[in-house]
Amino acid sequence: MAEAGETALPALVEAVDGSPAAAVASGKNKEKINSKAKAKPKVQATGQVPSGGNSEEQKRILEKRINIFEKLQAEQKKHREEIGGEAIKITLPDGNVKEGKKWITTPLDIAREISKALAENALISEVNGVLWDMGRALESDCSLKIFNFDTNEGRDTFWHSSAHILGESLEQEYGCKLCIGPCTTRGEGFYYDAFYGDVTLNEEHFDRISKQADKAVKEKQPFERIEVTREQALDIFSENKFKVEIIQELPEDKTITVYRCGPLVDLCRGPHIPNTSHVKAFSTQKASASYWRGQADRESLQRVYGISFPDKKKLKEWLTVQEEAKKRDHRVVGLHQELFFFHPLSPGSSFFLPYGTRIYNKLMEFIRAEYRKRGYEEVEKQEFGLKPMNCPGHCLIFDHRVRSYRELPIRLSDFGVLHRNELSGALSGLTRVRRFQQDDAHIFCMESQIKDEVKGCLEFLEYTYNIFGFTYELELSTRPEKYLGELETWERAEKGLEEALNGFGKPWQINAGDGAFYGPKIDITVFDALKRKFQCATIQLDFQLPIRFKLKYSTQDEAEMGRPVILHRAILGSVERMFAILLEHYAGKWPFWLSPRQAIVCPVSKKFVDYAMKVRDQLHNAGFYVEADTSDKKIDKKVREAQLAQFNYILVVGELEESSDTVNVRTRDNQVHGKKPVTELLEEFKAEAAAFR
Repeated sequence: MAEAGETALPALVEAVDGSPAAAVASGKNKEKINSKAKAKPKVQATGQVPSGGNSEEQKRILEKRINIFEKLQAEQKKHREEIGGEAIKITLPDGNVKEGKKWITTPLDIAREISKALAENALISEVNGVLWDMGRALESDCSLKIFNFDTNEGRDTFWHSSAHILGESLEQEYGCKLCIGPCTTRGEGFYYDAFYGDVTLNEEHFDRISKQADKAVKEKQPFERIEVTREQALDIFSENKFKVEIIQELPEDKTITVYRCGPLVDLCRGPHIPNTSHVKAFSTQKASASYWRGQADRESLQRVYGISFPDKKKLKEWLTVQEEAKKRDHRVVGLHQELFFFHPLSPGSSFFLPYGTRIYNKLMEFIRAEYRKRGYEEVEKQEFGLKPMNCPGHCLIFDHRVRSYRELPIRLSDFGVLHRNELSGALSGLTRVRRFQQDDAHIFCMESQIKDEVKGCLEFLEYTYNIFGFTYELELSTRPEKYLGELETWERAEKGLEEALNGFGKPWQINAGDGAFYGPKIDITVFDALKRKFQCATIQLDFQLPIRFKLKYSTQDEAEMGRPVILHRAILGSVERMFAILLEHYAGKWPFWLSPRQAIVCPVSKKFVDYAMKVRDQLHNAGFYVEADTSDKKIDKKVREAQLAQFNYILVVGELEESSDTVNVRTRDNQVHGKKPVTELLEEFKAEAAAFR
């Protein structure tokens, strides 16, 4: 995100997961910054790692960085004082207006003026729609919002700043070469990638890292910001070849932002929380291998993950959730329930076993049934190669004959198998695979139809997620810094999505600058039973693909041709990933309609096996997944094993049940429902399945 009053440029450096490592500021405010050096300095960039954080060489490097930072900071502060002081107006969300001084008043000053509590909990602000440090001086009349940890903006900034605390700890303890340290994408916590040479981190190092972080927190280190030229940045980070590589790829006439907290001076676009004391609870979680720039032929790095909160209670609650999440891990539960497995001969491709296939097919049947109700047509194409997406094929289907405006909207759906060559280190059970299917659909419509079509997608989404028991949040992701197409087209597209969201009537937020390069989108974040975030569904508006594929339709005026708009739309997203999310959401206790083990008939002895099989066949032929335990085990053991296997219903039969054509019903949670006629039970099963219970 560009700074206020500056020209927006794309972030040129990305982490393995796509997180930006640094942002570029334009030279518009060059008068605020010390004059540039005329000649490009010679940079001696090395990847050498000292034996530890306390080596003389490491101390020299850190001292040099701090000296340069403090010199530039003093110059920039002096300049602001010289040009500042002009009266400005700061407009708050409630419409109230506060007065301040240009280049002097900060958002934190305004927060203190409003209330002590607000100032104490304020983590980050937004100035004219741009995230802004609480301690950074305001530059003109502006609108101002202030965020605490209970907001997405506050949490993300809190964890990004915690990544700097982690980086400080790693640099102090091990003298490593820091690379990038963002908060995790739409997740919880943060990480820092660094080059350690021969040192390999493991759990034995975590306590040492956390203690160093706690030290930084107690020191209440302020997060301080300066702007530097490309040459100044190269001078500051000359001993770190990774930072040098980042800087050298930036345009030569652009300035860069650098932050300091305590002994750490880091290349970063920010913004950050006011100081380290806000981080009351810090925990180092794990370490893993990674590659610089995510490329296997580049330097091997180590990624250290952490989590932090503004109080210890929140950390304790989070750790409890993590323990519960381990018990629900879909890779473990899926193996136990015989749902799927992976094999090294086909990495990243899941093998669904019969029980898992039942669930997979139920999900697809559910979506297909909804497609029929909602006017979607399923298409299939002959495949000559491994396709990563369905969009181009659907464009060809649209274009294979002349289309009329009367046909629009055309809603094409596709469950075709997709392949993406994910890095081997990124593969993770069903949540990140190389072979998968999506409930993928593309809606070809006129611009005038966008609002109604998006609303229909949102209603489809709400219907589905209510059945699964998910809550969700909506965000409108707008034009990114690097985009295709005309600005006017983007503005129309964003307005169309905004109108659809308003018409849907649910709360939503702006996610500025996070749209796809071809169009704005609605991002849907779902929350499972443990309140963890996942992004599955998506609604993306695309004006560009129809242009690239030269798609047209005949209008009412047959002499003219119109250009359709495409809505990319998914509800489940990757069926494999949704399978994993649902498995953990339900903790393996599948609802009856989706369960691969809906019921099991348990005869009390061999004498009643024939009746048990008769009941099984009656329920099975009605379309339910029913088994019979015909072993010679004791009935108590049969029931217990059935409960552990998560059969929704256990049907015990003996002499009394056989003579009355009934079954004795109990559930996996040991609720006893007693004797029921088989015909009555069958009707209950039908009602449960129809109601998606």
